[in-house]
Amino acid sequence: MDKTIRAVLFDLDDTLLLNDMNRFVKEYFDLLTPGMAHLVPPKKFINALFKATYAMTKNQNPAVTNQQVFIDHFFPSVERTAEEMMPLFDEFYASRFGNLRPLTSPNPAARLAVRTALEAGCEVVVATNPIFPETAMRQRMDWAGVSDFPFRLVTSYENMHSTKPNPFYYREILELIGRRPEECVMVGDNWVNDMEPAMEVGLNVFWVNGTAGSTEAPASPPLGPLADFRDWFLGALG
Repeated sequence: MDKTIRAVLFDLDDTLLLNDMNRFVKEYFDLLTPGMAHLVPPKKFINALFKATYAMTKNQNPAVTNQQVFIDHFFPSVERTAEEMMPLFDEFYASRFGNLRPLTSPNPAARLAVRTALEAGCEVVVATNPIFPETAMRQRMDWAGVSDFPFRLVTSYENMHSTKPNPFYYREILELIGRRPEECVMVGDNWVNDMEPAMEVGLNVFWVNGTAGSTEAPASPPLGPLADFRDWFLGALG
C-alpha cells in the first residue's frame, strides 16, 4: 500500500453497520408500500422501483444525478407525477424509515476504524451505494454510531451520477475529493461492489470479513474483520 494515503472510503451496510440487506430490503418494501397504495397498487409500485433502481445502476452521465434518473424512470412507470408522490417519499423517510433500525446493529469496530483514519490525517468518505436519498444514508450512519464524525463526503442519489459496481462511481468519488487512486483505501465487505471495481480504478483495498482463497476473488487483497483494520492500516502506513 502507498504510504501517502490521504483518504479512506468506508462502505456502510455490513461494514460500518451490520445489516442483512436481503431482510432489510424486504422489510423496507413492506413499510413503504402501504403509504403509496392509494395512488399505486403495491405490485406495480415495487416493479417500478426495481426498474428505476436498475436504471440508476446503468447511469454514468455526469450531467444527470441518480436522483434524476430515478425520477425520469419511476414516475412514468407508475403513471403519477413527482409532485404527487415525492411528498409521500419524504414523509416516509422522515417518520417511518427509522422503524427499520432494529433490523441493524452497529459494528463494534466502526468508530475505532473511522477514528483511526481521521487521526492519521486522512479524509473519510462514506462510500455506500447511492441508490437512496441522503436522509437514508444519514440515518443509517446514526444507527452505526458514526454520524458525528466529520466525513468529507457521503454518497447518495442526490450527489452521485453512478452506482456500485460501476468503476465510474469510484472515479467520481476521487474527482469530488480531489485525490489520486493510490492515495485512497476502500474498506468494504462486498467483492463485486467494493473490492473489484475499486481495485480496477487503482485504489488500495481492505476486504472486511473476506475469506482468503475465496472463489469470488482471483487474488485475495488484505482482509479480515473490521476490527483488524486499525492494525493493518497503521502498519501499512509505517
